[in-house]
Amino acid sequence: MANLCEGRVAIVTGAARGVGREHALLLAKEGAKVVVNDLGGAVDGSGADKTPAQNVVDEIVADGGEAVVNGDDVSSWNGAKNMIDQTLETYGKLDVLINNAGILRDRMLVNMTEEEWDSVIQVHLKGTFAPSRHAAAYWRGVSKEIDGPVDGRIINTTSTSGIYGNLGQTNYGAAKAGIAAFTVIAARELRRIGVTVNAISPSAYTRMTDSLREYTEEEIEWRAPSWVAPAVVYLASAEAHDLSGRVIQAGGGMVAVCEGWRRGAEIEQIADPSELGAHLREMCEKVRKNSGMDGMELD
Repeated sequence: MANLCEGRVAIVTGAARGVGREHALLLAKEGAKVVVNDLGGAVDGSGADKTPAQNVVDEIVADGGEAVVNGDDVSSWNGAKNMIDQTLETYGKLDVLINNAGILRDRMLVNMTEEEWDSVIQVHLKGTFAPSRHAAAYWRGVSKEIDGPVDGRIINTTSTSGIYGNLGQTNYGAAKAGIAAFTVIAARELRRIGVTVNAISPSAYTRMTDSLREYTEEEIEWRAPSWVAPAVVYLASAEAHDLSGRVIQAGGGMVAVCEGWRRGAEIEQIADPSELGAHLREMCEKVRKNSGMDGMELD
């Protein structure tokens, strides 16, 4: 369907490369005006260069769309606010916020440094909170002005490393699991003002996943970042006004709606630890095992 996001204004963080770039390009193709946010740093977050973000903007404009660059640090309270303010000053409104920016500092837990932990949590988790907080404040103000709901969207980026778990990524996985929980809670809070909040879990071959393992040419093709964008663009559209609080996997040959934590086997409370332990063992045998990185039960 052409022009699914006609007239909508969207921010995409981390939009210079990979998954974020594809979000920005498809949003523009579907009629949205796009703020392309990116610091232009390396995978580990070091350095800064606006050139990659400007290249995305140039590509959108050359194709007849509208876009501008924003180089703010989304994990900075003031930087996130400036990004929202720039969007409002440039386009007069904000309809969609896509929190996609991220870095990697992979390390096994016993070797992880405090800085490696803090930097990943900062960029992913605070970098989701800060823009969302300022966008939500804007939408609340609009809702009060019009005395009714707005049609806002927040689309966060989680990961299989967070919702299923992956070795060597306690920092990244914890941040991504936190983003999934943030999504569910924010969806409940913002429903009353007409803002939906969902999360996407991309399965894509990018510079952030390139070092995880070897990929065949066929895998690289069906894990192209462009396969993630259609779900994001639909969630950003006015048509998705009734979808909220969901975590959706996209890419790698499939689209799936994830199911969150649910209470499983249950007994009445027991005071004696030994007696309780025997029952816990029985219950653990009855419930489903945790999922592996492929979303299926681990052995």
